[in-house]
Amino acid sequence: MQIEISAKKRDGQGTSASRRLRHAGRVPGILYGGDKAPQSIDFDHKELMLSLRNEAFHSSVISLDLEGVKEQALLKDVQTHPYKQLILHVDFLRVDASHKIHTKVPLHFLNAEICPGVKLHGGLVSHVMNEVDVVCLPGSLPEFIEVDLKDLDTGSSIHLSHLKMPEGVESVLLHRGEDPTVATVLGAKGGEAEEAAGEMPAA
Repeated sequence: MQIEISAKKRDGQGTSASRRLRHAGRVPGILYGGDKAPQSIDFDHKELMLSLRNEAFHSSVISLDLEGVKEQALLKDVQTHPYKQLILHVDFLRVDASHKIHTKVPLHFLNAEICPGVKLHGGLVSHVMNEVDVVCLPGSLPEFIEVDLKDLDTGSSIHLSHLKMPEGVESVLLHRGEDPTVATVLGAKGGEAEEAAGEMPAA
């Protein structure tokens, strides 16, 4: 199911216009890319805030209802207030179904609690990467990519090349010849320290 959000066109530019929008409960933004000129837009703050809490909103092709006209777009940037629950500005990139897009997709880690490094040896899973850069057609863009940790032992790692990419989805880093670590299991330092303490002679 495609995610949809409503937006309005806006004409006012500059800091003063943006401040007036925010006071009215609106969030200024811009829609750019494709063969059309950039369009200044704004959103209802409450609706946008709820949408941003959905992980899929950050990595899916969104349907922007722009005053009755639907635009397909990707969320590219969100500016927030440093300490208030306030969205200051958002950027969206138009997408074309026939042209590949370059974006980030989150990783979902599975079976950490049953992998040998954790279950048998008390280790700790370290997530080195939480998202991956991919290139694909908009229709092939996944909401997330799974990382199965069930066989990971202490000191072992899963690399990007070990992940099963969905059909039509290509990792940017692998294409460049890189193969970074995605996750690893660290040893239980606390247990090692207790064993070492037990071997020391009593004072």
